[in-house]
Amino acid sequence: MRRTYFKKPTRMIAGLLTGLLVAIVAVPLGAQPASETHPYYDKAQEVTLTAMVSSVLTRPEAGMIAGSHLLLETSSGTVDASLGRFGLQGKGALSISAGEQAEVTGVMKTLRNKQVFVARTVKVRGQVYTMRNEHGIQVSPQSRQRASQMKTAQFGRGQ
Repeated sequence: MRRTYFKKPTRMIAGLLTGLLVAIVAVPLGAQPASETHPYYDKAQEVTLTAMVSSVLTRPEAGMIAGSHLLLETSSGTVDASLGRFGLQGKGALSISAGEQAEVTGVMKTLRNKQVFVARTVKVRGQVYTMRNEHGIQVSPQSRQRASQMKTAQFGRGQ
């Protein structure tokens, strides 16, 4: 007596393995080299603007990205500096008024088809305020408070 019940499963397994082999070989052939992508915030492209603050916006105007903004008067025109959601909030927040001179460090980006200066730090009256970390992530009031507590603790130990 002949046993033929193994032929169908063997053909099915062979077909699946052949399909898998074709898929493995075909995917790298169709893959393109990854295009050079830039993160949201590239610290290597940071610049520092020294300018007079013409306006302090606690809420964005129509067409602006979310968060607070400084409008800076530079020699080449008005620059919208985004401070993020927490820039003017909480303990240790930036304290600035229109008419003051500021040194703003950040990266110029095009967001929503508009040029926005994504601020990482703002220096006013000799005080440096951190809006974002070196990866562009906004610094919350709680993070600022923890950082100031750590500096106080380190300063206290050093004496």
